[in-house]
Amino acid sequence: MADADPDWARASARSILREYGVSVPPVPVERIIKSRKIVLQYAPLDEDLSGMAYIKDGVGIIGVNALHHPNRQRFSAAHELAHHMLHAPVISQAVHVDKGIRVLFRNDVSALGTEPMEIEANAFASELLIPGDLLAAALEGGGVDLEDEAAIEALARRFRVSPAAMRFRLTRW
Repeated sequence: MADADPDWARASARSILREYGVSVPPVPVERIIKSRKIVLQYAPLDEDLSGMAYIKDGVGIIGVNALHHPNRQRFSAAHELAHHMLHAPVISQAVHVDKGIRVLFRNDVSALGTEPMEIEANAFASELLIPGDLLAAALEGGGVDLEDEAAIEALARRFRVSPAAMRFRLTRW
């Protein structure tokens, strides 16, 4: 696969947000997935498995670890949606399993989050769940102190993401 293109992935997420008319957080990721005729299933998986994406007999399927926190499940669902939107030819050939929030269950290189498909899926999921324009509106033209745990947690609750995901998004605006 070629080098990762996170800008393309973020643009794809913004396109979906426009298509669904999303104008306030939290983004309805489950509704988006289901409206795209992708089967979304929650099941208990090993702790280190976040989710999986595959296409079987023309049917898109996303599996999410039901044992993880609901915010992590939302990120996993968005990440797996990215694989369906951006990497359909790959997930049509084999089940794509994601280990951890942003790594692939394949090898140590994947664990570094450097695999191009994973970089793109993370960029897509981050933009989908925490769209830049909605985040800017939530900040009301100001900023946020990354050391202000209460402010980060309040923003995270508003977008239904983890404080870690919010902090990550704020540092990669």
